[in-house]
Amino acid sequence: MARRLPLRRILCLLPLVLVVVVAVRHRAVLAEGIGHLATAKWPWLLAAACATCLTWVAAAVTRQGAVVDRLPRLRLLVTQFAAGSANHLLPTGLGASAVNLRFMTVCGLPLARSSAALALYLLAESVARVGLLAALLIAFPHALRLGPLLPDGALGPLLLVIGAAALVVGAVFALVRRLRTAVLSFLRTALGEARSVHTRPSRALALWGGSLAFPVLQAAGLVLVGLALGLDVPPAHMALAYLAATVAVALVPTPGGIGSVEAALVLALVAAGGPVAVATAVVLAYRIITVWLPLLPGALTLGALVRWKVI
Repeated sequence: MARRLPLRRILCLLPLVLVVVVAVRHRAVLAEGIGHLATAKWPWLLAAACATCLTWVAAAVTRQGAVVDRLPRLRLLVTQFAAGSANHLLPTGLGASAVNLRFMTVCGLPLARSSAALALYLLAESVARVGLLAALLIAFPHALRLGPLLPDGALGPLLLVIGAAALVVGAVFALVRRLRTAVLSFLRTALGEARSVHTRPSRALALWGGSLAFPVLQAAGLVLVGLALGLDVPPAHMALAYLAATVAVALVPTPGGIGSVEAALVLALVAAGGPVAVATAVVLAYRIITVWLPLLPGALTLGALVRWKVI
């Protein structure tokens, strides 16, 4: 009889294999980013690393705020660290979503409620990020000079593509009855979960406070790296550039936004008035701190959580 496939052992090792693959594919970016870190002012870099660590705390607070049930705090926090690594190995946020969905089901939440909590988390984080971006755009309307960076006539085709995509989605939803039934059922569950959460002030505060703190801490990390490398852009404008870039690439299906986020951040920092060379150095150093340094320990933690059946 064939031996049983050691699936759990394979799942433990898979994150490490993916880290090696991603690191080899982006070895030139890694080398250049590390070189820029060597010339930076270390107090600012340490502050950026602290801001990165606090993003996992903010994510844990938001995840708890999305469900009425109390989740184990330490395991929740460790899971967010591991989910960050998974998020950089799979496209479009699928890694973190899968890890957190599995964590909530292991904690005893039914799959429907776990999915609803996940949707509520994503909605709150998106609303907070876009709202913060809108507030900064109102406060600093001339911070980003996109005119010279956009090709002539690019806005019209872009809006046309977005409108066509919306029409296709609407047509599919209207014509496919089974899909419509499933979506409406999920929405009823999600709305019920959202009402339950908002009847608990502590949960609502955790949900929306954590959702706002998360992009603020991410933007603060970029600002601190910019200060470390002497980027001549006001901190508020750097934060605005970060939020604009991350909102723009939110739907780009690359693992952790690797490649697309770097390009968008450089473009946004240049639009904010930064020199191209320094803006590139800042982005590479920032991504080293926020993506590459936590990637291996995060993958090891993810493998351990799988082995210990936490997820």
